[in-house]
Amino acid sequence: MATQTTAVRGRVTFLQVAIALQTLAIFFQAATAGLVLSSSHGEVLHSAGARVMYGASMLYVLAAILAWRPGGGAPRPILYASGFLVLASVQVVLGIAHIPSLHVPLGVLMFGLSVLALGQVLSTRLSHRSGTR
Repeated sequence: MATQTTAVRGRVTFLQVAIALQTLAIFFQAATAGLVLSSSHGEVLHSAGARVMYGASMLYVLAAILAWRPGGGAPRPILYASGFLVLASVQVVLGIAHIPSLHVPLGVLMFGLSVLALGQVLSTRLSHRSGTR
């Protein structure tokens, strides 16, 4: 017997929290990237933020899987989350290799994609609240 569950109206889902955390972590990375250029302390913050951002990307994959399988959601967010984890992996490699000509534009792209994913999840939530889709 298959059971489909949906989020309770007005409640924040694990997927929404994961995407929001990822978006905030990437925004923090953008802020600390500016510090890297102007102070020696910026590198420590940027490095710590990279670990948090990577962890948030892994959390996003987990949240997408949990929203799909037990929650009865669509499998498409798993593809988005997995793709994002691949981008985060490339970003880490480029950062370690000190290739800012690719690292910075990829960071901008990742922030834009994360904001789009967050907007999509939140707009879905709002459309469920208002009864439209």
